[in-house]
Amino acid sequence: MQFAQRLDNVETSAIRELFKLLGKPGIISFAGGFPDSAMFDVAGIQDASQKALAQDAGLALQYGATEGFMPLREQLAAFTAAKGAKDVYADNLVVTTGSQQALDLLGKCMISPGDKVIVEGPTFLATIQCFRLYGAEVISAPIDSQGVIVDELEKLIAEHQPKLVYLIPTFGNPSGATLSLERRQRVLELAVKYQTLVVEDDPYGDLYFDAPPPASLLALSSEVPGSRDWLAHCGSLSKVLSPGLRIGWLIAPPELLAKAVMCKQFSDAHTSTFAQATAAHYLLAGHMPATLAKVRKVYAQRAQTMIAALRSELGDAVAFTEPQGGLFLWVRLTGAHGALADANVLAKQAIAQGVAFVPGAPFFSQHPDLSTFRLSFATADEDKIREGVARLAKALRA
Repeated sequence: MQFAQRLDNVETSAIRELFKLLGKPGIISFAGGFPDSAMFDVAGIQDASQKALAQDAGLALQYGATEGFMPLREQLAAFTAAKGAKDVYADNLVVTTGSQQALDLLGKCMISPGDKVIVEGPTFLATIQCFRLYGAEVISAPIDSQGVIVDELEKLIAEHQPKLVYLIPTFGNPSGATLSLERRQRVLELAVKYQTLVVEDDPYGDLYFDAPPPASLLALSSEVPGSRDWLAHCGSLSKVLSPGLRIGWLIAPPELLAKAVMCKQFSDAHTSTFAQATAAHYLLAGHMPATLAKVRKVYAQRAQTMIAALRSELGDAVAFTEPQGGLFLWVRLTGAHGALADANVLAKQAIAQGVAFVPGAPFFSQHPDLSTFRLSFATADEDKIREGVARLAKALRA
């Protein structure tokens, strides 16, 4: 068959391919980017779905507006506003089928073949794939423990004049890094200075361990005149409520939002109205604060267990920055004392020892760091985390 040329620029997800290797009985996986299904508030979601059928059956089971189910849009606007974002209303928010669709819609609306976009190095793998699918040249901006290095980002913006800059400022995937408050303000200033769209992807911001993270770019935009005109914000309930509901949202300047709605009409007409009605009733019932308190506590403890195990079992063979939230630890093999320094090789040896992780190279759009890899602490309990890290240490010595 003669497939579209755009497919020449992408390949299947390295993470999805890795899952094919996980059929071995007893394997411990740190590979997925999933929340723990044991953390789902099944009773709360069941109650919300029953209310959706009892009170809104005619709407919940019917076709709906492309922009989204209005009661959910109102709840999501309130959920966002409660975290400091001003002037966020139902009318300037579109419900998407997960935040993944929001990114896809931005790609459709903004990117022409040959356009340049800037992402963090490393960043969310699916974003690289999505933007490349639309023909973008994806340029990597360096990061450190405080997120993207803004001085370097400005140089890249000035040189390449990108269509957009894509960032995960809070508990990044895969880096776990959190952009500092000062850098957040500077990013917004750069958006205005260079009139460049900044896309803030924020699926993990509610999963902090101790203190809340700095305010989102969306919330801070009210302090930087003109920045809201150059900011798109993607949110999601997948990591905090349920991925299966596929509820995300996009907040963007009116002209861009209108184009995104048009493209969504072509894609899926609208996100599942039943899922939207269920999510709306869940938020309206006030279940979310208790759910978040529970998952924050569990993930914080698992993160600390993994950090302690890595230090105990692998010592100076690895280096990492402790995340303050989210689902991931980003680890670098140091090669100390002649130890292995290639994460791709280690990944194969780790599978043989019964533990899996994702090598870091696919998360880079340019200049991959082969010594890096991502560990997720979300889906394994503390005993499995300790055992998995012990197996990882055996793999490193193999």
